[in-house]
Amino acid sequence: MAADGGELLHIFQWLTPAESTAAMGDPVRSARVREEMADVFAHLLRMADVLDLDVEQALADKIEGDARTSTHKLRR
Repeated sequence: MAADGGELLHIFQWLTPAESTAAMGDPVRSARVREEMADVFAHLLRMADVLDLDVEQALADKIEGDARTSTHKLRR
């Protein structure tokens, strides 16, 4: 998974956010991004299956926790 994640990040390594967005207009680069992102996603889904992890619930919990943390930081 780390290798595939590294390959995905490598595509965008030296690009600005605007260049990264524009790069998706290039069919070759877009295909590479899709392939590497699918590889990473497949690894994550397989890992979640093996660990019997409810990915949807984990994401919901994470979003809720982040919202609480953000609210707490704003109150300081």
